[in-house]
Amino acid sequence: MSANLGAWLCVLAAVAVAAVLPPAADALGMNWGTQATHPLSPRIVVQMLKDNGIKKVKLFDADQATLSALAGTDIEVMVAIPNNLLDLMNEKDNAREWVRHNISRYHFDGGVNIKYVAVGNEPFLASYNGTFDKVTFPALQNIQNALNDAGFSEIKATVPLNADVYNSPSANPVPSAGRFRTDVTQLMTQMVQFLANNSAPFTVNIYPYLSLYLSADFPVDFAFFDGLATPVVDGVNTYTNVFDANFDTLVSALAAVGHGDLPTIIGEVGWPTDGDKHANNALAKRFYDGLLPRLAANTGTPLRPAQYMEVYLFGLLDEDVKSVAPGAFERHWGVLRFDGQPKFPMDLTGKGQNTMLVPAKGVRYLPRTWCVYNPNAEDKSKLVENVNYACTFADCTALGLGSTCYGMDVNGNASYAFNMYFQVQNQKDEACDFQALAVPTQTDPSTAACNFPIQIAASSTSGGRRRTRAGPLGAVALFVLALAQLLISH
Repeated sequence: MSANLGAWLCVLAAVAVAAVLPPAADALGMNWGTQATHPLSPRIVVQMLKDNGIKKVKLFDADQATLSALAGTDIEVMVAIPNNLLDLMNEKDNAREWVRHNISRYHFDGGVNIKYVAVGNEPFLASYNGTFDKVTFPALQNIQNALNDAGFSEIKATVPLNADVYNSPSANPVPSAGRFRTDVTQLMTQMVQFLANNSAPFTVNIYPYLSLYLSADFPVDFAFFDGLATPVVDGVNTYTNVFDANFDTLVSALAAVGHGDLPTIIGEVGWPTDGDKHANNALAKRFYDGLLPRLAANTGTPLRPAQYMEVYLFGLLDEDVKSVAPGAFERHWGVLRFDGQPKFPMDLTGKGQNTMLVPAKGVRYLPRTWCVYNPNAEDKSKLVENVNYACTFADCTALGLGSTCYGMDVNGNASYAFNMYFQVQNQKDEACDFQALAVPTQTDPSTAACNFPIQIAASSTSGGRRRTRAGPLGAVALFVLALAQLLISH
């Protein structure tokens, strides 16, 4: 063989491999959650997805306005059945009706390109104490069978699962020892077999951030991809980051039930930007700067090297009424702010370019008016209960320890709480009084670190929302209350 011929064959081989592995833009999707007091209009969000070249989206329901906005775009869609509907889907007729109403009606030329149906969302979480264990697999079976019967066998039903459904024993904490959790092993074995029989993928949510958040002893660098961590050696394989180690623990668990080659989707992966000392823009950028080039190069993991990996980033937008039970960071997973504005440079192509995402277009805001603490208030005795009220019905998570607004004085903390409530209430006059403890202002009270937002106007949202309870008071509001009490005592 001549040197020139050999070189050409190498080039042809490289082209062939490139043709087999989908490009990064095709592999990358976004989770689009809508747990917000003022969610952006679906049409604005869909245009933003298109502007950023995002060709896959994962939803948490089958909302009609969202699906209508996606019609005609050819964006691949994973629609979802929430956990509270799983019991209903145990009836075959209900499953057929769900498919008719949420799949069939969008299946036409110029309709919605639905590729997957997510049956539940992390239904086997250990913290659910088995609530959905008996209803999830029958729901999965009925939905896939209903899809097949309706002529949509190319649409696959799957169950997005939290990574806590598998682990490796504490005595041998390496990926090759991965097994499904003992309380769900039989259930997982049956479900995996069903997925394999229907050529459907396994879907798992992997969060390196949570490994760091939940363990004070977790090595920070092991949560990232820049090779600074002490590696974990597992036989012939070496792991330099927790994402690879976690994924391969799953691969080992799948192999243990006879399906080590089952196609696997990363349903959620991301890094929050507020609500905790490790949740900030800088670390989020570090995480994505490591993850995205790996996806673009189809790097794979030690047990699945050089393989295409379908991944959905979590998430697209911040959501100000998500439950903060897991932590205050839950409302800050978005790579974009609540209004569709980018937070930090991010190159979805994985080429490492220092570019910003294309922001949402056509977003209208409320007037540039803020609500702040009134330092001239005569009676401060009701400050505690008023801050309590504001933080119960608005998002005060940015005030917590290690968060972006942590460290302001008492006036600043009270002002932030009052303004968040004022904005959620669409700047109604009566929403900036708090028993004469607050006053409106046209002077932006934001600091270099802490942004006091102006909410988006109703015309940019998906419609009017009733007052939404932001959730339990929690540590953030208690922190504000402590400062308020200090103010009263002085």
